[in-house]
Amino acid sequence: MEDGGRSGSDVHAEMGFLGSHGTTEMALHMLQRCVCLSKCFSKSAMPRFTARRSLLSASYTDPKIWEDKDPDPRNLAELAALMDRTYERKLPVSSLTISRFVDNITSMEEIEQTVYYLYKFRHSPNCWYLRDWTIHSWIRQCLKYGARDKALYTLKNKVQFGIFPDEFTFNLLLDSFLKDKDFGGACSVVEEMMRQEAFDSPSTQILSLYALANYLSTNPELTWQDERNLGASLMIAGLKQQNSTGFSAQVVGHALLGKVEISQGIHAVFRDAPLTWVPGFISRALLVMEQVCDAAPHIKISKEGLDYLEGLLKDLSASHTPEEGGETPETVDEEDQLERMKVPEYSRRFKDLNGRLQALDRIDVRSLQALTSSLAEESLVAAEAQDVQRYQGAMKEWEEERRDLARREEEQREKAQQEWAARAAEKARQPLQKLSRH
Repeated sequence: MEDGGRSGSDVHAEMGFLGSHGTTEMALHMLQRCVCLSKCFSKSAMPRFTARRSLLSASYTDPKIWEDKDPDPRNLAELAALMDRTYERKLPVSSLTISRFVDNITSMEEIEQTVYYLYKFRHSPNCWYLRDWTIHSWIRQCLKYGARDKALYTLKNKVQFGIFPDEFTFNLLLDSFLKDKDFGGACSVVEEMMRQEAFDSPSTQILSLYALANYLSTNPELTWQDERNLGASLMIAGLKQQNSTGFSAQVVGHALLGKVEISQGIHAVFRDAPLTWVPGFISRALLVMEQVCDAAPHIKISKEGLDYLEGLLKDLSASHTPEEGGETPETVDEEDQLERMKVPEYSRRFKDLNGRLQALDRIDVRSLQALTSSLAEESLVAAEAQDVQRYQGAMKEWEEERRDLARREEEQREKAQQEWAARAAEKARQPLQKLSRH
């Protein structure tokens, strides 16, 4: 974009990384696996984060830098009337007008009103010009006035509202959910990051992996769509971290995607997610294990992730029956059937690779939750410093751009007034000219 969730209440159903099933034989195996993993998670090492740090520091989330920008106080009623008149005349509202409206929000009621005008702007000729600073301001205002659900709503419906945040803004929203231990809502934010491929910042990667691991540790019930979204988020964020946490996340992520691929078909995997359409996600999980065997000695894979992959392969080997109520008849094709036939081979490869990892002492007994907590403690402070520096630079650029837009707006207003005065003068001269001719 030029300028461009799942909330805690509407989130999901499954757990131990598993989805709901029908009454097939596969369902029994999955249920047994779910109980096993629930016990595993309940015994997992608790994260070492004991202080309610939120996880980001106070200096990162402090709105003072943002609020200290040059003020531009406006009356929201007048701005709303201006936008209404402009839309009635079939003319586009300027990006500066909607930006001023967002910046001057002072209550929850005005948050509700702003949702309407964001929608109107998105469906106007100027839709591509919703400024980055406007999106940032919108998220900050929602957090300030207790409207986090509205921020998540517009984020999840980004096509309708044009909300495509940068990673710093994403982090603020994600951290607010983590602070309240709403891991379901946090994962909704992470899933939107995944869809927008916003995992470039190390801080975003760390926060996302922390949110995902903590959500899975609650043993939620998941649909296959949830498994796909969580799997994709774990895989993509994990690819950015070349450490034990990253490789462990990749194994679990690929395994979740492989489970969906086997049960629903490859088309169900890459739909609505930036994933490859090439089959073989379980094979890729095994490839991660192979990479760790050849990696530096300090790189390991969480035993919890390996246990999940092993249990999944056992379940798939026991039954290839599709999940009842799914889209299997429409989505599973001949290529998917071939992938299902490879499950026995995958099981043999897993047994061999797992033995190699054990022999090399490359299995970490800590849970994925504990690994992500440790990574956050070790690396988040340094990552924050980089983000804050970039944010301060972006603030300067935004202010320069904002001032330039305001200057051009004033020039256009003066030009329009001059043209109006010239037309008025010409109209006033016309009767005099007629009288002089008579």
